[in-house]
Amino acid sequence: MATYAIGDIQGCFNELRELLKQIDFDQERDKLIFAGDLVNRGPDSLSVLRFVKELGQAADTVLGNHDLHLLALSRGNDLHAAGSSLKPVMQATDRDELLEWLRHRPLLIHLEEFSSTIIHAGLPPQWTLDEAKIHARELENVLQGPGFDEFCQQMYGNKPDKWSEDLTGMDRLRFITNCFTRMRYCSKSGKLNFKEKGQPGTQKDKLLPWFDVKERQTGSEKIFFGHWSTLGQVNRNNAWALDTGCLWGGQLTAIRLDDLKTFQVQCQQSQKPV
Repeated sequence: MATYAIGDIQGCFNELRELLKQIDFDQERDKLIFAGDLVNRGPDSLSVLRFVKELGQAADTVLGNHDLHLLALSRGNDLHAAGSSLKPVMQATDRDELLEWLRHRPLLIHLEEFSSTIIHAGLPPQWTLDEAKIHARELENVLQGPGFDEFCQQMYGNKPDKWSEDLTGMDRLRFITNCFTRMRYCSKSGKLNFKEKGQPGTQKDKLLPWFDVKERQTGSEKIFFGHWSTLGQVNRNNAWALDTGCLWGGQLTAIRLDDLKTFQVQCQQSQKPV
C-alpha cells in the first residue's frame, strides 16, 4: 500500500494514465491525493473528472482555482470562460453529478500518518496549521451549503490582500479562497500579491514565495502544493512543489508520501503559458 500526492493535471488525461502505470497504481491497495486543478486548458478535462470521481475511496483532491472556475461557470459566472476548455464538461450528460462531486471536495487534506498536508496554492504566514484547517472548513461549508450560488457570483477579486480575524462575509471568504487556490508571493507581513507569477528571482523587491517567509507559522509542517508551474520541482522549508508544468511541456509529478520518492512522466503536448 502506498499514498501519492500528484500535481496539477489540468485535463492531461493521457499523462495521468502513464503516471499511474509508472507507479503501478492499484485501486484496491493505493491512495491518490491530487493537489487541485484537475480541469481546464488541457485536452480532456471531462475524462479526468470522471476517472478521479470513479476511483472512489482510492482518491481525493483539493480544489484549485481552475476547479473553482468550473463551479462558478456552472452557476452562470462566465468571467473566466474565455480561453477555457470546459465546454465538454458543461455539455456532458453526467455534468450535474460531476459538479456535485467536485463542489464537495476539500481545500486542505491533512494525512496524520505522514505528517503531511496537501493544498493547491499557499498559506499566509500568520496561519498555523490548525487555523488553516478551520479556515478551509469555513469555505467548504459555503461551497457545500445554501450559500454556494452567491459565493460563485462574488468569489473573484484580489482584495482584501491581508488577513485579519476581523474580516467578515465575502471579504473573509475571498481571502481564504485566494490563499488556498491562487497564492504564490507575499510580503513578510503576509500581504498577498497576484501580479507576480514567475519563478523566484523574477519578483519585485520585498516579495517572497509564501513558503520562504521565515516567520511562517507552518514552517515545521510538511506541505505539498501545486498551482505554480513556473516554480518547477522545488523542495525547501518543508514545502514540496508538485506542479511541474505538464500542461506547458513539462512533466506530471507524483511524490510517494511513504518515502518521498518522486515519479514523473513527460507531457505529450506543449502549450504556451498564460
